[in-house]
Amino acid sequence: MSEPDRPGAWDARSEDWLGTETDVQASQAPTGTTRGHTATTTRPTTARRTAADPVKALMHRHRELCERAVDPLEIAAGLEAHGITDRTAARFRHRDVFSLAEEMYARVARGDDTPPRPRPQPSPTSRASWALLTLLPGALCTATVIALRLTQGQTRLTVAATGTLAVALALRAALARGPLSTTTRTRTSSTWTYWLIAYALLGDGLLHAALAGGPDGLPDGTPDAPWSLTTAPVLALTLSCAPAAWIAHLFTTRARRKLTVSRGLADFAASVRPLLLATFTLFLGALTALVAACGAALNEPAPYAQTTTLGALLLLARLLTTHGFTHAPKVILTATATTQATALAMIFTARLPGCDALATPIQALTDTWGPGSIQSLTCGTGALILLLHTTRRLTRASAHAPREKPC
Repeated sequence: MSEPDRPGAWDARSEDWLGTETDVQASQAPTGTTRGHTATTTRPTTARRTAADPVKALMHRHRELCERAVDPLEIAAGLEAHGITDRTAARFRHRDVFSLAEEMYARVARGDDTPPRPRPQPSPTSRASWALLTLLPGALCTATVIALRLTQGQTRLTVAATGTLAVALALRAALARGPLSTTTRTRTSSTWTYWLIAYALLGDGLLHAALAGGPDGLPDGTPDAPWSLTTAPVLALTLSCAPAAWIAHLFTTRARRKLTVSRGLADFAASVRPLLLATFTLFLGALTALVAACGAALNEPAPYAQTTTLGALLLLARLLTTHGFTHAPKVILTATATTQATALAMIFTARLPGCDALATPIQALTDTWGPGSIQSLTCGTGALILLLHTTRRLTRASAHAPREKPC
């Protein structure tokens, strides 16, 4: 597969491929003599074939894509990823990229005994397996929260450590299969994801205690502890793994269907954008309901702003990563977590002589909107940036090209 070219370069090259036969013949006519020698300019035979059949030249350039394609949609997605637009397709005498891909797919040389490889379809068993895996983090987190309420002392610390490890492993297993899985390694993104979840559990309590001159001890899970825990957001986020996976599955399958009926890249983008926003809104609604239920069950305030912004950030980052766009999620997650860590560091650094001013902006922000405003502001900003990026990236046909990944 050749490296992606600029769309402008494709336009110029396609114009050359659409040259007329008269131009080729004219180029083969003898020229004048130079220093007693007759110079004859002859264009190679391949140039005549290229000019007469530009689609064949394009197929030769993307031979690997055409040979491994299961259907014309895969070729269309690959062409778009390489910078070919509907305008470029018009120079190949086609109304859009989809029509050009259909001709390229039909002209691929395949023997009668070697039909195109079938695309693997997820079986009901595999679908049930990832559906059950998405329920596991919420179930283990619920069990851990209940155990923390029923234990105390050293036993509570043991339960907390064991439950945290179990929930982390369950999250990793849930994201390893199904609609939220990815074939690329995202170790950096995973590290910052765990940090953001940990901040949702410990961050607000630590920030509140630090502004009051503490903390005077470690969190023990009791309501009157000097460093309080907010378990409702974490419980709601782990329970939201199941709706997130089903919503991602819904978006992927519906986008694939729209890809089959679209007749242009602009048409596909216009039809997928409302679908993306609708599924995103559906997830926010499900997460809001879970936050309300968890807050009521645990007798804690329901932090809607902190939890929904964090959930939106994590969902958008995972959707982009699943579809092959890993750079933006890594950058935004890193920036969000770094900002939260910097806010905490500024509070403790302000205790040094002459550094009192460092705590002023954090103090003013928490006095106005509370300790949870740090998380809401950082995660909300990151989610908004990723939402704008997602509406540009996931509305492209190339984002929905089939990829080999576990079901």
